[in-house]
Amino acid sequence: MELKFSKVERKGPITIVTLSRPEVYNALHTDAHFELQKVFDDFSADPEQWIAIVTGSGDKAFCAGNDLKWQAAGGKRGWDKGGFAGLTSRFDCDKPIIAAVNGVAMGGGFEIALACDLIIASENATFALPEPRVGLAALAGGLHRLPRQIGLKRAMGMILTARHVSAKEGLELGFVNEVVPQGEALTAALRWAELITKNSPMSIRASKQAIQRGLGVSLEQAIGEQRDYPAVQAMAASQDYIEGPKAFSEKRPPKWVGK
Repeated sequence: MELKFSKVERKGPITIVTLSRPEVYNALHTDAHFELQKVFDDFSADPEQWIAIVTGSGDKAFCAGNDLKWQAAGGKRGWDKGGFAGLTSRFDCDKPIIAAVNGVAMGGGFEIALACDLIIASENATFALPEPRVGLAALAGGLHRLPRQIGLKRAMGMILTARHVSAKEGLELGFVNEVVPQGEALTAALRWAELITKNSPMSIRASKQAIQRGLGVSLEQAIGEQRDYPAVQAMAASQDYIEGPKAFSEKRPPKWVGK
């Protein structure tokens, strides 16, 4: 597939997806959403790719959200089943996804980051859900993910005021995992991804799925049902399930196959 609004690079089992509309701070429009839907469909389906990193082109913006100029000019707004950037409504991907936020993450851009499992932010990163200032609402997941991730009162404080939050404050609030110097977000995200690749990809997928499904039910139900989750069953039936204990007993690094 020819990519017009994004770039994809693979480093071993790591897929790097770069939002590439720097002329509009990587804001996204309908065509970009459908392109990214296919990009993340391909990542999800590829057994050789274990982790994805999402970042933005240039040094000013991760993603400025919805392309308001496109919308104001009459451009059709919409996306595929995966949601904004093919990610915000993607609930069936058990592979880890990391946001390397290298600048502005506004509106839908912040919602992309919130939909990722980890957020690594450069010092110049700025986060906000400013939709109310333009007569909109953060309906691509921001209104629901932010309260779940940082608590109701803190989230209300951001959402109702539409205020901007620095990377440092994002770390303090708990939605940012690490803050790094400007220009180093992708490098740091790769460091996190490489640490994850030292673990069994089957175990990582089982862990992510168990966390996501378990958060939606009571603790008792989650613990009672977790062994029936598909990714947990796949882990137990995988070669990694045998390789891990064997490598440990033989005092050698495991050779994960992800199957």
